[in-house]
Amino acid sequence: MSRLTHLNQRGEASMVDVTGKDITDRSALAESRICMSAEAFELLSQGAHKKGDVLSVARIAGIQAAKKTADLIPLCHPLALTKVALEFELQPHQHSVQITAFCRLAGRTGVEMEALTAASVAALTIYDMCKAVDPSMAIGPTRLLQKTGGKRGHWRGAGLDKT
Repeated sequence: MSRLTHLNQRGEASMVDVTGKDITDRSALAESRICMSAEAFELLSQGAHKKGDVLSVARIAGIQAAKKTADLIPLCHPLALTKVALEFELQPHQHSVQITAFCRLAGRTGVEMEALTAASVAALTIYDMCKAVDPSMAIGPTRLLQKTGGKRGHWRGAGLDKT
């Protein structure tokens, strides 16, 4: 069983020292999903929500969130991200939006938390902008799809067909 890296020898929370790690190209791809009523989805897909262009605001929120991950998640390292991108796929039959977040950098530690945070905050932003029409929206699952770089190299979630 792997040792939890954020605990020191006494079992106390500790930020991992990555000083000795090699700088490598690292990336992560994460996704989230938000499901909503037919009415909320119709307004979103037509760009007709009263608060404005929901997906444009969610994209900016996701990018900002990735950049602020170390301020939100204890023990995360502040990272100099070189790329953050969010994509939204409207899924009319499910009245949902599939959110994909990609983060990249050249560094000593991975960007999984940044990608997961970007996808999560984008979903929360969609919820915030659409809640007046449908407060019962559901978010999830949110998960890591793949990561590259570092000691373990390329990792891809089991059963995933995304590249």
